[in-house]
Amino acid sequence: MTHSGPREKCGVVGVSLDGRDAARPLYYSLYALQHRGQESAGIVTHDGFQQHDHVDMGLVGDAFAEADLDGLAGNVGIGHVRYPTAGSVDSSCAQPFSVSFKSGSLGLSHNGNLVNAGEIRDELAALGHAFTSDGDTEVIAHDLARNLLEADLVRAVKRTMSRIHGSYSLTIMHDDTVLGVRDPEGNRPLCIGSIDDGYVLASESAAIDVLDGELVRDVEPGELIVLQPDGSGFDSYRLFERERTAHCFFEHVYFARPDSRIDGSLVYDVRRDLGRALWEESGVDSDVVMPVPDSGRAFASGYAEAAQEDGAGVEFAEGLMKNRYVGRTFIMPTQDARERAVRLKLNPIRDVVEGKTVTVIDDSIVRGTTSTQLVQLLKDVGAEEVHMRIGAPPIVAPCYMGIDMATREELIASDKTTEEIGEEIAADSLAYLSIDAVAGALEESRADLCLGCVTGEYPYDIEGEATDREVDRPVIEGEAPADD
Repeated sequence: MTHSGPREKCGVVGVSLDGRDAARPLYYSLYALQHRGQESAGIVTHDGFQQHDHVDMGLVGDAFAEADLDGLAGNVGIGHVRYPTAGSVDSSCAQPFSVSFKSGSLGLSHNGNLVNAGEIRDELAALGHAFTSDGDTEVIAHDLARNLLEADLVRAVKRTMSRIHGSYSLTIMHDDTVLGVRDPEGNRPLCIGSIDDGYVLASESAAIDVLDGELVRDVEPGELIVLQPDGSGFDSYRLFERERTAHCFFEHVYFARPDSRIDGSLVYDVRRDLGRALWEESGVDSDVVMPVPDSGRAFASGYAEAAQEDGAGVEFAEGLMKNRYVGRTFIMPTQDARERAVRLKLNPIRDVVEGKTVTVIDDSIVRGTTSTQLVQLLKDVGAEEVHMRIGAPPIVAPCYMGIDMATREELIASDKTTEEIGEEIAADSLAYLSIDAVAGALEESRADLCLGCVTGEYPYDIEGEATDREVDRPVIEGEAPADD
């Protein structure tokens, strides 16, 4: 994907170890999650007496020096990488968010987006809470801190979960105890892993792999995981249950690393299956099939394999080379610069393309600008035909769950048919994958996926938008046990 594509917002991690400082394992894990956020990075640790933190803007490698890690004492901690979708793009919203209060210290990392943060912020501000940022993570932290003054740890988390609505996977540190929480619909990923001397909570299993650990399982929707402070184990509390989940299908389509396992599926295998389904639904017998690097690669591999099994003379080729040194911060102040950006990031290999019919596989079309320029690039170097195949359904509506995916007005598919989009990007043909094919590849029912961006109907109660289910908000039942 290039600059005009969707952007994920965050990756979270938490560790509890037996007698070893947590800072470096957290640092390595954040490196493994760097694709989920490049705006800021941070770590908070606890040494049994006090909390230590370091948060800075930029990539993980830029945010931490050796001295910073040396100053983060303690065998427990949490970490965060951020790409902002709620709150300002500055250090005030960088995470983990830390707060000290009467009953101790609190650190919190959040992946997701609340749909009622403003309402809770106003309530807490009226009670005297002072906010230092405009992000929703601070809202969660203040509400949890308030509940911790009146209840034990598990009950306090449950009370906060009963008030916040939207998508969230959290790693939390209360004094020297690390927790992981996944929202009741399971919209954002979170998993548990074991390493030689402790346990890890992370957005993706790739962060466990980098520590030579083993994936234990996914955190269940509505589940609270409490790591033992000495790294010896963890406790589980299923605080809320729903009849249906709302897993984000785009995690598998684009955001997650191909080597991660999410909700029981290896992302690489899912993408290959999506590619195979794309051939079955809309295959075209061209000379060459090529991915838009990097996220289109597994799709194209599965597509080409399915085509060859059907006897089509399709050759898989890497016909587009990506410049990895042009990042998301590339400045594009003019139309000429925006057009130049695609050529800076993607360069076609003429010998692979010239005189051939080409099928290009990408994960999505958002605004359409990149696809238009890409089709023109390939025709400029001699492609006879350019067919676009997309490994996801058309994006017709914005995401309110923490993905920076543009407004309705910017989404090319919000008011155009597939045929109209194909004409606009000047492709010889264009086809998207169906929603049913996505559900099939994920081995989930449509009812258990968040499909808001491709249907316009959301699994949460969002003002001005349709919901795809009866909203079932959690309610605290007086003094019922926290794990009932």
